[in-house]
Parts: sequence; C-alpha cells; structure tokens
Amino acid sequence: METKQPSHRTSAIWIAALFLLFAEPTSCLASGGLHEAADHVGKILPVWTVVPFAGILLSIALCPLFVPHFWHNHFGKVSAFWALAFALPFLVFDVRVAAYSILHIAMIDYIPFIILLWGLFTISGGIVVQGSLRGTPLVNTILLLIGTFLASWVGTTGAAMIMIRPVLRANRDRVHKAHVICFFIFLVANIGGSLTPLGDPPLFLGFLHNVPFFWVTTGILPEMLVTAVLLLILFLAVDIFYFRKEKAFREAATEERAPIRIAGTYNFLLLAGVIAAILVSGYWKAGHITLYEVEVHYQNLLRDASIVILGLISLKVTPRALREANEFSWGPILEVAKLFAGIFITIIPALAILRAGLEGAMAPLVAAVQTPAHYFWAAGGLSSFLDNAPTYLTFFNMALGKVGLVEAQVPAALAAGTATANPAFIGYLTAISAGAVFMGANTYIGNAPNFMVKSIAEEAGVDMPSFFGYMFKYSIPFLIPIFILVSFIFF
Repeated sequence: METKQPSHRTSAIWIAALFLLFAEPTSCLASGGLHEAADHVGKILPVWTVVPFAGILLSIALCPLFVPHFWHNHFGKVSAFWALAFALPFLVFDVRVAAYSILHIAMIDYIPFIILLWGLFTISGGIVVQGSLRGTPLVNTILLLIGTFLASWVGTTGAAMIMIRPVLRANRDRVHKAHVICFFIFLVANIGGSLTPLGDPPLFLGFLHNVPFFWVTTGILPEMLVTAVLLLILFLAVDIFYFRKEKAFREAATEERAPIRIAGTYNFLLLAGVIAAILVSGYWKAGHITLYEVEVHYQNLLRDASIVILGLISLKVTPRALREANEFSWGPILEVAKLFAGIFITIIPALAILRAGLEGAMAPLVAAVQTPAHYFWAAGGLSSFLDNAPTYLTFFNMALGKVGLVEAQVPAALAAGTATANPAFIGYLTAISAGAVFMGANTYIGNAPNFMVKSIAEEAGVDMPSFFGYMFKYSIPFLIPIFILVSFIFF
C-alpha cells in the first residue's frame, strides 16, 4: 500500500500551528504601528524558528557535495522552498506583520544589495587586464595586494570582480590553485574592505548611522594591517610550497611575452559614478515615501536607479570582445541573487530575536557580550553565517545602549582626544567593525562576493573546496589563529 506524502500546504499548516502554540500573534500583544509589532516579534519567537535559515545554510553546504547535479539544476527551487517554509507559516501567524517584515527586508536590504552587486559585477566585468601574467608566488602575492588595496575604494565586490579574472588567467596552467582563490576571498573579498564605508556593507551602514566617513580609515587601520600582512606572508609561504611541486609549470616556455595593459578603462569612470551615488545617498536627506509602513528614502531610490543606469551604460559601451576575454557570464550573479533571496527571507527570525536582546530567546548570548573582545567575536561569529550588515547594526545599537548614547552623539563620541570622546564606545565600535568585516571571510556565505568568486572560479575549472572543506582546510587553520592574535593585541 502506497504511503501518501504530506503536501507542502499540510507541512506549512503544521509549522504554523507550532508558531501559534509557542507565541501569540503580535497584533494581540503589541500596540502601535507595524514597525513596533515587528520588533515585538523577536521577543516571542522561539529559537527553532531559525530552522529554515539553518536549512538553507546546510543545503548550500551539503547539496553540492552529495547531489551536485541536482543542486546545479535546482538550487533556485531549494532556496525558494526554505523561504516559503518560513514565510507561509509566518503569514498564517500574523499576516500584517509578516507582510511588513518581508517587504521591509526586500525593499531596504535585498533589492539594494542585489542592485549594488549587479552594478559592480557588470561594470567591473568590462575591465580586462591583458598581457602575460604568470602565476608565480611573487606575482600572485602582488595581485592579492593590489586587490586588497582596491577593496576599500571600489568595494569588496568591485575589487573581487576586477581582480578575480586576472588571477584566474595567471594561474590557468597551475595544478594547485584552489588555495590562491581562498586567500583571494580572505583578502580581496573581505579584509581589504576595512578602511572606508565604501569597502563593505556593514561599514556603509555605520556611515548611514552617523559614523564619520574617515573614522573607519583610522579606526581599524592597525587591525587591518596586521591581519592583511600576516595573511599575505602565509599565502606566500603556502604558494611557494605548492609552486615547488609544479615542475612542469616552472619549466614551461615563456617566449610569448606581452606587456601588461588594462582595456576598458572607461569603466573605472562608471565605478566612480557608483561610488559617488553611494556617497550622495549617505549625505543627502531627501525625505521618503511609505509603502505599507516601510520607509523608502528618495536618495536610496536615486542611488539604486543610478547604479542600474551606470551598469546599462557599461553593457552598451563595452565591446563584446572585452567581456568575452573576461569569460563574462550572468551565471554567478544569478546564483547569488537566487540563494540570497532565500537567505534574506529566512534570516528574518534570527535578526528579530537578536534585536530583542535580553528579552529574546538568545538572551544568554546577548548577556555574555561585555568587553570589546566579546563584541569582536560575537559580531564576527554571527557575521560568518548571518548577513554581516544587519549583524553589525544590531551590535552597533547594543553598544550605543551600553554606554548610554544616541546616534546623534556618535561623531562626538568617536572624536578621540576630545572632551566628548567615549573610549568605551570607541573600543566597542572598533571591535564590531573589525569582527563584522574580517570574519565574513570564515564561510562562503559570510559576504556576498565570497560566493560569487567561488562560482566564477568553478566556471573557470578550479576545483574549489566544499562549504565545510573551505572552513576546515582554509578559514579555520589560517584565519582563526590570526583573529585570536588580533583579539589579544587590540581587544
């Protein structure tokens, strides 16, 4: 006798019943607008409501390893399944608050996030580094150093997209090259973006919440330099080790030498336009429109529209031959867009519980965060698996509350050496900023460029490690000891 499988609708009803069993609808418990009700959600949701988020993370980690063909063809459907596994019961639980929460994270976080990634991916895909690049340890180290420097000024995504293809071409004939891409993710896609709000989304959020633009440049410069220098030294040692094993590559003929030159340089002007649009959106306060109680600011709409226009200009003016030379395709950005849509939806309960602080189900974690070292590891640890931008903002607000400040007082509190400076807050914010940016390198999903770089490298034929392989073979042995050292020295 054939056993009937439960339908998706039946599963959703059972999950919704669990919601209702453990928590009362917010409309019954919270007065005020939908924003207040959404904040209240974090106080009543149990920890297990993050199961769909854990599910999508495990799917990303395990499916490419155990069912690669299925994953390659259906990863978008898997992402949609986990998103619906949370969204449908949440809508049954409280349709108004659920609709507000989903619309808020889509309009304020996901759509601008994807537009920025798309713009940087598209424009930088028209910049081609041509000439004879040979992936020796010295050349690879120089390429990583250049990418690390660029990341703070054109963003980790922009720098990663500009530099990944020259790195792949330089190492095309190397046998051992996965380590090059992993260190590239460490330095160019994450740690290099530490010095300005343009570098990484968490720092840009800080800029939008009154952290001065150049405070970041000086605020975590020592931590960034120590981390980057140690990683570059480690990389050089590891690459020399593998390079010595590759006799054929070392002895290969190099008679066809071509000078290094950059084609498609006008795309740098378009990247400068993206940077200008981001800066304007941070300083210009133009008011907002309200969609279902979600405030969408005009300056952000202008920023997003400008990025789309600049991306379209790049597509129009860049010759197809240059994009073909870069082996440009839409596959990586589509993969990121589909997977992060699921991640952003399923992350809603995790962020709501964290925002609830001592009143939420993660109260023990929040209560344990006391010193700058705690902030460094807590913000960094969560940024390894949650989106590092909202994680940064959560701990930023926790630090403000801890020292009794409001956002308007942040610039004065960070003015070191003045009577208004708040050393405790400076220590907390330095730790939060470093943790959120640095530890995004711990996993493929810690920062969006990580996954994009992995996808581009795999398209180019690099045998990249799995989700857990990346962690256990690269990030844990190389990054964690350095972060422990940074924690002892600075926090």
